[in-house]
Amino acid sequence: MKQFKGNAADASGASFAIVASHFNPRITDALVEGAVHTLEAHGVSGERIAVYRVPGAFEVPLACQWVIEGVDAVIALSCIIRGGTPHFDFVATEVSNGCTRVSLDSGKPVAFGVLTCDDLEQAVSRATGVAIPAQSKEGAGDESGAPLHGNKGSEAAAAALEMISLRMQVN
Repeated sequence: MKQFKGNAADASGASFAIVASHFNPRITDALVEGAVHTLEAHGVSGERIAVYRVPGAFEVPLACQWVIEGVDAVIALSCIIRGGTPHFDFVATEVSNGCTRVSLDSGKPVAFGVLTCDDLEQAVSRATGVAIPAQSKEGAGDESGAPLHGNKGSEAAAAALEMISLRMQVN
């Protein structure tokens, strides 16, 4: 039986677009920093990373669609915090569906680093991270550039790297 698994180290020559909302900048800036850290730590040069800022989470999928043709993968980053109305549910569902559609239509990874949190405290805990070994993922948090444990931007970048590697094995 053959088994295939992506390896983040195999995708260092790839190009990436990071699409991030600028709403909730305390959170989204930390997500972008985590994603860039992980990509660079895996050998992706800054010249192969482009960051596109959009007003809010709802605009993320459209911007992903605009940029996907010119890159190997897109990393979608934003933060949606639940409020007192159903607005949260509508936005979170549509952003998720939109990013999935862009990925399936293009055949390229759109790594989903969009936080959907009940409150600001949850958002902060998912956007910050430290370089410590995670127990659940091989090599996570080590100095080789594995994801910053707890930073969902970093984890989304690691997922994009692995998916590009897996795609190279499949094609």
